[in-house]
Amino acid sequence: MKELAEPFKIALPSVLKHLRVLEEGGIVLSCKTGRVRTYRIEPTAFTAMEESIEARRAMWHRQFDRPADHVAQPAGAPQKASRK
Repeated sequence: MKELAEPFKIALPSVLKHLRVLEEGGIVLSCKTGRVRTYRIEPTAFTAMEESIEARRAMWHRQFDRPADHVAQPAGAPQKASRK
């Protein structure tokens, strides 16, 4: 644990708390052998995040492809029919 805390210049209890949160979230896995606890990243944990990010990215790209649909009309200007 000490090796994990050193590069970040934070106290060991803070590192342990962060690791516990990451483990509860399924982002890291730990294995205890004797007195040694080893942590590793769970690569499949990022799949759901990547899918969510990609869905948002696609949504934003669709919206940016139709900027006129999202520009405010001046007061009193006739409304344009939306293209859906």
